[in-house]
Amino acid sequence: MTPQYSLKDLIIYFLKLGTWGFGGPVALVGYMYRDLVDNKKWITEEDYREGLALSQLAPGPLAAQLSIYLGYVHFRILGATLVGIAFVLPSFLMVLLIGYAYVTFGGLPWMQAVFYGVGSAVIGIIAISSYKLTTKSIGKDYLLWGIFIVLAITTFITESEIIWLILAGGFVVWFTKVPPTFTNTPALFSPVLLQLVPSLSSSDKLVQIGWFFTKAGAFVFGSGLAIVPFLYGGVVKEYQWLTEQQFVDAVAVAMITPGPVVITVGFIGYLVAGVPGACVAALATFVPCYLFTVIPAPYFKKYGKHPAIKAFVDGVTAAAIGAIAGAVLVLGKRTLIDIPTVLIALSTAAILFKFKKLQEPFIIIAAAAIGLALKILM
Repeated sequence: MTPQYSLKDLIIYFLKLGTWGFGGPVALVGYMYRDLVDNKKWITEEDYREGLALSQLAPGPLAAQLSIYLGYVHFRILGATLVGIAFVLPSFLMVLLIGYAYVTFGGLPWMQAVFYGVGSAVIGIIAISSYKLTTKSIGKDYLLWGIFIVLAITTFITESEIIWLILAGGFVVWFTKVPPTFTNTPALFSPVLLQLVPSLSSSDKLVQIGWFFTKAGAFVFGSGLAIVPFLYGGVVKEYQWLTEQQFVDAVAVAMITPGPVVITVGFIGYLVAGVPGACVAALATFVPCYLFTVIPAPYFKKYGKHPAIKAFVDGVTAAAIGAIAGAVLVLGKRTLIDIPTVLIALSTAAILFKFKKLQEPFIIIAAAAIGLALKILM
């Protein structure tokens, strides 16, 4: 089927999303659904579901992988490559500028004040995005709702996305709705977990950065937020490239900049080894997730309409959305620390629910101003 849009149109859309898309992976996958499936109708519901399922099954940052898959849907490798670059590039340039300011001026004391307001607003944004994604994708299917609830609860309790439970959701729906005969069912793509090998013993810092961030991109499942504990263990504890405060500031940079949260690797790389470090860290993180998306993508496209595969994808999608909802609760617990932050989050959610066409960047700017004002007054 000939797409109703050009590759240029899709690249421009993802450049804009990478520039203005605040809220982290939960919000970003919601924006893609709202804009590309609901509003523009460039991507079908089935293609979006397949992309979300594959992005959740494969290691790497969720939103970046989904963007790569959506670029692949109609424009194959060229589309996946250019869309992935367009989505990541704006936020990468932003973190480079923030990194330069951070090093030049000896830290960014205003950052925590901005994050106080923006972080609270982000909770409201992702709560609404999660709500829309849930109601649109799951509908009235009680089995899918059961899987959704189980993943939401386990994600909230464990504060991590459990890949095997997500896979189990797919198998439950598959075995319930289309019991396999194991004779005419095409093979499902199953992510292969590569074994971690010992760290490279090299004195070249760029080589160390490249190897560490390759592992970060290749072995961490879940949303971009899932990479944070892995990064902490490496850059603060193992290599001691950053102090605790610098790492906290790096996470804050990821939250107050648009685009994929995992782009904080660019900021970290800049602090460790300047522009070359930022480029190596970003490439090393995103190349594995790119490969984990484009290599299995043809098989998802070829077999995605088979009843067994469709049932499996439906189950994985419900599980993935449940994990996203659980992640919203975890983030809310950590971010909403007092009455002002709770009020900002509730006000954001209410405004977005009421004014559906309101652009999120306006809310982010207002929340940043409120955060700065409150910190000055407090």
